[in-house]
Amino acid sequence: MTQQAVKVTILDRDYAVSCAPEEQPSLIQAAAYLDTKMREIRGKAKLVGLERIAVMAALNIAHESLQARTELKQVGVDVGEELRKLNAKLEAALGRT
Repeated sequence: MTQQAVKVTILDRDYAVSCAPEEQPSLIQAAAYLDTKMREIRGKAKLVGLERIAVMAALNIAHESLQARTELKQVGVDVGEELRKLNAKLEAALGRT
């Protein structure tokens, strides 16, 4: 797998990141998302240090990720329960014929 350097800009600073060509679009999207989050935090909290802004952005993104995982698990449980109910109804209907 060939790695290529991709330039991303976060808070007006350029970074070269190596990744596979097929991963470049998602890397660029992730960098843009991080840049947006860091700008939001810098604007709201008036934080000055890049490290503090980065840590707060990382915490916010981790929190979002954990919430999304929890919601997806719940959806999976709900869908699984509905499928079990439908399966039981189908089995009951087929048993009657």
